[in-house]
Amino acid sequence: MTLPGGSSLFEHLASSLATRCITAAQALVFFQPKNDLRHYLRYHYGDHTFEHLYRWNWFDTSLLIPYFIVMIILAFYGIHRYQLVYLYYKYHRNAANNPPSSFEQLPRVTIQLPIFNEQFVIDRLIDACTNLDYPRELLDIQVLDDSTDETRDVAAAICERYRAIGHPIVHLHRTNRYGFKAGALDEGLKTAQGEFVAIFDADFVPPRDWLMKVIHHFAQPEIGMVQTRWTHLNRDYSFLTQVEAILLDGHFVLEHGGRSRAGVFFNFNGTAGMWRRKVIGDAGGWQHDTLTEDTDLSYRAQLKGWKFKYLQNVECPAELPIEMTAFKTQQARWAKGLIQTSKKILPRVFQSNQPWHTKLEAWYHLTANISYPLMIVLSVLLMPAMVIRFYQGWFQMLLIDLPLFMASTFSISSFYLVSQKELYPRRWYRTFLYLPFLMSLGIGLTITNTRAVIEALFGVQSSFKRTPKYRVQKRGEKAHAAKYRKRLGFVPWLELALGSYFALTIWYAWANENYFTIPFLLLFVIGYWYTGLLSLLQGRFEHWRSGANLDESSPKPYPVGV
Repeated sequence: MTLPGGSSLFEHLASSLATRCITAAQALVFFQPKNDLRHYLRYHYGDHTFEHLYRWNWFDTSLLIPYFIVMIILAFYGIHRYQLVYLYYKYHRNAANNPPSSFEQLPRVTIQLPIFNEQFVIDRLIDACTNLDYPRELLDIQVLDDSTDETRDVAAAICERYRAIGHPIVHLHRTNRYGFKAGALDEGLKTAQGEFVAIFDADFVPPRDWLMKVIHHFAQPEIGMVQTRWTHLNRDYSFLTQVEAILLDGHFVLEHGGRSRAGVFFNFNGTAGMWRRKVIGDAGGWQHDTLTEDTDLSYRAQLKGWKFKYLQNVECPAELPIEMTAFKTQQARWAKGLIQTSKKILPRVFQSNQPWHTKLEAWYHLTANISYPLMIVLSVLLMPAMVIRFYQGWFQMLLIDLPLFMASTFSISSFYLVSQKELYPRRWYRTFLYLPFLMSLGIGLTITNTRAVIEALFGVQSSFKRTPKYRVQKRGEKAHAAKYRKRLGFVPWLELALGSYFALTIWYAWANENYFTIPFLLLFVIGYWYTGLLSLLQGRFEHWRSGANLDESSPKPYPVGV
């Protein structure tokens, strides 16, 4: 049979079939699985095959409720960081700079130097204090020594040398550590002659003009304490000290700056500050029932009506911890002490006649470390929550998880970026390189600080663990770190285990093409592995580098967590 145009029916059917086959083949190629971006977006956000198939059940609910409760609480603390930035800029006109009036005749000042086994830095501290620009006849220096090693003889000899050339310095050694640092400060007040008391820890080096920059602020009779800003002698010693410096800068610029400018309560930091002596007595004196006796006394004094000043433009350099275990010891002491202080002080604050915003700020300040146990809960629940919510859709992620994440996590980044911009306007942008590690280090401290917080909540008492000081400032300098290392506990191993758990979570997220969560999960892996490995291995590196005789200085050849 022939069709019009001379072609046969068979040829026409064959041509039509071939066309259809080519079309079908093209369709199959188009719809076959792909691993490109189009496939990912279509698979996760365009495929509605399983929509509405998920049904809530009690098991899922019992996991997701605490998960979201923790996320919401952490978000509130994150929002508070934004508020501190807001207060810092809103009340910038209230920043304390030059004193409004001055003393016609300089008052007598006592300098207290509480030390405990600080043989590597004690001479530097005393040298700086005896070099302060202040009349000698109006100054007395107390070295409050609780040392149990050769620091006692070193300090006594240095004091004797300076006393022989006319400096008013005394060495007061206690045979017991009753009350720890608070007890030493209280003991020194019994013989102190000054109307004002300046306090410096062993690792600080006050500049020559520090006293003259501070003392005239007390010409205002309502001022009870003046705190100055810490800077860092060994900021560039290592990557760890650079991150620590940014963390402390955030505290001193935005926390102290925001609170002091807004007129709410803030605290003395235990060093690099000066007190009006009668304020200490009026507030009840130094008390040692918490590990942060400085914050405790600060709140009691402000509840009595005394005003505090923070001088951001007056610097006092100090040494940062150079080893992970030393840093963790410091952070755990602060975390435990603040929770202890919150249990002791917050009831008084809420019963006082202070404005509501002052009470709220005190709550945020003193309870902030409760976020560490919450982070542990979040760490445990994160992977089960990912599994449960796999088929719940992207809209919930966008509507719920993203705002919570931005509030609880991104606030940390903005907080430290702003503080660096205030201090280093020409090179603050370099902080972007450190942001992932800032956040990771905060996560890595979770185990250590959680234990400290739980001990505080349940009333477990512990000794005041000092932060070791090694007198190192430049990269590559030898540190006599083995001298004051502590024994190893289980904490670093638990940190490594948690890091491995989050590595498994990353594998799960990758296998299920949940790529958006991987950067967040990486922070947990880096944080836990970094703190765990450094706690275990840092001492070994020092052993290989310096060849220290560890048999004489430490029972273990490596640092051992808190």
